[in-house]
Amino acid sequence: GSYLFKADIPGMSKQDVKVSLAGDMLTIQGERKRESEETKPHFHRVERSYGTFSRSFSLPEDADPASIHAHCENGELTISIARKAGAASSETVAVPVD
Repeated sequence: GSYLFKADIPGMSKQDVKVSLAGDMLTIQGERKRESEETKPHFHRVERSYGTFSRSFSLPEDADPASIHAHCENGELTISIARKAGAASSETVAVPVD
């Protein structure tokens, strides 16, 4: 079996999201960039909203950090991690998001 983490990140692409693993702590970070534009006669407005977020989850002891896989599609981030036998690793692993 494997563990599954899902996060809704509407309007964000995989370039806006960073997933990392340090020891048994899985961290999802992201930056939201939104721009809306309104044009009327004699009036032009551009509105930008930015926001960063960070969420951390403690992985179960039998999660295998080497098997972690992150996938981002249609505003949903899915992270899967297989179960393993053995001790937890203390090194930090950068996780590519595809």
